[in-house]
Amino acid sequence: MDFFTVLRERHSVRSFAERSVEPEKLRAILEAANRAPSAGNLQAYEIYVVTRPATLKALRRAAFDQKFVAQAPVVLVFCAHPARSASSYDERGATLYSVQDATIACAYAQLAATALGLGSVWVGAFDEDAVRRALSIGNELVPVALLPIGYAAESPEITSRRALEGLVRHIA
Repeated sequence: MDFFTVLRERHSVRSFAERSVEPEKLRAILEAANRAPSAGNLQAYEIYVVTRPATLKALRRAAFDQKFVAQAPVVLVFCAHPARSASSYDERGATLYSVQDATIACAYAQLAATALGLGSVWVGAFDEDAVRRALSIGNELVPVALLPIGYAAESPEITSRRALEGLVRHIA
């Protein structure tokens, strides 16, 4: 799929078919995330691939009972790794760059999923500590985004976007 077509086709999918994601597609998504730019190329994030039903249910609860989280066959959890970035960029690396690294990687994964004919939805509403418990990780990582991925069970409604005139400011 052409890049600009991918951008037009990407929509939030909140209903997934009972169909697993092929391993080669999942690997391609993870490889795309791995190609994302990062501060100092430190890649100050970790990606958790969740397919176990019990863990998906725990993530659903952590995400304030958003049902589609456990309905998706796979959820990628992107966690910032502040200490990894702080090693080169001190406090700014810990509080900002590591979060940016994780979010850029998640955006690349989401676009790759679209290019492969899969649906996804970015989930930012969740209890961080509940996500940590679901994944059995410590406080050294900061959950930033959940990305449920799967085949769409329905076509999402196309949402409007802001006009460029109301969004862009030119400084000449």
